[in-house]
Amino acid sequence: MTQEVIRQIEQAYTLVEQANQRLHHIWGEHIIFRWEWWLALALTILPWLIWYIWRKKESTDRLLYAGFFVILVSSWLDFLGTTLGIWRYHIDVIPTIPSFIPWDFSLLPVAAMLVIQVKPQLHPWLKALLFAGLAAYIGEPLFDWLGHYHPKEWKHIYSLPIYALIYLAAHYLSKRNHHAPL
Repeated sequence: MTQEVIRQIEQAYTLVEQANQRLHHIWGEHIIFRWEWWLALALTILPWLIWYIWRKKESTDRLLYAGFFVILVSSWLDFLGTTLGIWRYHIDVIPTIPSFIPWDFSLLPVAAMLVIQVKPQLHPWLKALLFAGLAAYIGEPLFDWLGHYHPKEWKHIYSLPIYALIYLAAHYLSKRNHHAPL
């Protein structure tokens, strides 16, 4: 790698650092402790409390396994969409994470875990469509309406197959029984 390429990379990182400092300043001055921030915080904590109470206790480990998969995939895709400028978030619970914590770390994984455990005899494709439809056509528009989320280059229909695939993969993982003792 040439010194010129390294210099250009350093300049790009400097711009990113400056942008993050600006976003942190805006967050500290105009976002934290507003009703939208409190709502985002509640939507980060309350779903996990609901899940803790209503989960099938004997299946806690397998549900968490599926839920953490949903967190990993959804937050990575969200980070990708944010950094590519496809959508933006206007309310962050924590300003250092570019994805929307209530959605990626709470609402999506908890919803997936609850859907997995409710009516387990129902076909996973039907549950995937239900999960995806609720997330794409109720969740996303609601957060857009609330001003938390702004899709710039994204339509809700694009999310439908992604959410369905995330659910199907989480469902598949929740059914695995091939764990050897350590």
